[in-house]
Amino acid sequence: MPGLRAPSDYAQEPPRHPALVVNSKEPFNAEPRRSDLVSSYVTPVEFFYKRNHGPIPIVDDVDKYSVYITGLIGNPKEVFMKDIWKLPKYTVTATLQCAGNRRTAMSRIRKVKGVGWDVAAIGNAVWSGAKLADVLELVGIPKCSHVTPSGGKHVEFVSIDKCKEENGGPYKASIQLSQATNPEADVLLAYEMNGETLNRDHGYPLRVIVPGVIGARSVKWLDSINIIADECQGFFMQKDYKMFPPSVDWDNINWSTRRPQMDFPVQCAICSLDDVNMVKPGKITIKGYAVSGGGRGIERLDISIDGGKTWVEASKLQKPGIPYISDSESSDKWAWVLFEAEADIRQSTEIIAKAVDIAGNVQPENVEVIWNLRGILNTSWHRVHVRIEEMWLALFMENEIGPERLLSFFAVALTLCYLILFLADTSRLQIDEIMFCLLISLLG
Repeated sequence: MPGLRAPSDYAQEPPRHPALVVNSKEPFNAEPRRSDLVSSYVTPVEFFYKRNHGPIPIVDDVDKYSVYITGLIGNPKEVFMKDIWKLPKYTVTATLQCAGNRRTAMSRIRKVKGVGWDVAAIGNAVWSGAKLADVLELVGIPKCSHVTPSGGKHVEFVSIDKCKEENGGPYKASIQLSQATNPEADVLLAYEMNGETLNRDHGYPLRVIVPGVIGARSVKWLDSINIIADECQGFFMQKDYKMFPPSVDWDNINWSTRRPQMDFPVQCAICSLDDVNMVKPGKITIKGYAVSGGGRGIERLDISIDGGKTWVEASKLQKPGIPYISDSESSDKWAWVLFEAEADIRQSTEIIAKAVDIAGNVQPENVEVIWNLRGILNTSWHRVHVRIEEMWLALFMENEIGPERLLSFFAVALTLCYLILFLADTSRLQIDEIMFCLLISLLG
């Protein structure tokens, strides 16, 4: 394509933030640290997860770049960026989430195939561009159409990139024409992200944004749009991103028995804590995100600090200064909510988060019941574990005691403990207290 090309190697990859957790170098797939992910309602571009299937395309001349709209229509058209810029500009705040988000936790149950994502293959951004419904009107397709006169029922998006899964061909995916032409669905051909021009990692110069749907359908580096009778037959629609039951394995899988996944289910994750944490006794803040597909808001976010025996409701927020109400026009229906709860932790425990959306959809309690061989849509209750630091261990950590001094301390402490207990048989001192006092004197 004039103006945009797909390299065959990784020699010209764009720069990335050094704090990203890299899950795959070539192709580049990375996510932010948990704490960075929920540091703000709108995810900074540099911390927005990177999901790629090949080298990042290169734009040589944006003025020569164009998108071909063809297929089962009477008026095929080549659309340039200047044509897109002339259309009304819309801005939509929407969360994109990789279908493989939280795959690593699912793989602990049984091995799965795919990039090993933690909980941060997700991000919330402000996308700006032309509505796809307006673009399709340029080729004679009215808004809210279900089928074209020639029988077109689906809209296929084809990228310029090169994917090994497509034998070196481009990434492609599709949505129904009824969704593409519905202005209320807010499907965009986006050229801005968070108020700035898209960067290369996120689809420059033009990408599709399909709110409420798994990220695999929001195709980047758009090359062409095809109006077709049936859904896209590409690899990522027909042999990937489909939800199978736990009984299906690679020996008995039949891809044709399942439809391509579109909306993502209700999801949440704790981001202020790792899977296993060492904390001091006292108050901690539990923070994270919750989101549901299809524009369904989050009605409730429940937190348990005793492994699920009792629950409290966390506070939810989106835009600063505006109360979040799940079905309010003031809320961003395509976007996540951030949640927060305070807890007083006095003993080692399991902390759990689970969400409920406005349709009453809930998350499964255990990952085992939704295990699937591709490791997608892990929306089970999110669980983290906390361990309480012993007072003497906390002192060691705070004072950065080395292993040699640590061994010496234990040898001396053990000897003194036995000596004291032997000489003072009426003593009420406990070994922990003796060790603590001894450590204070050693550090003093």
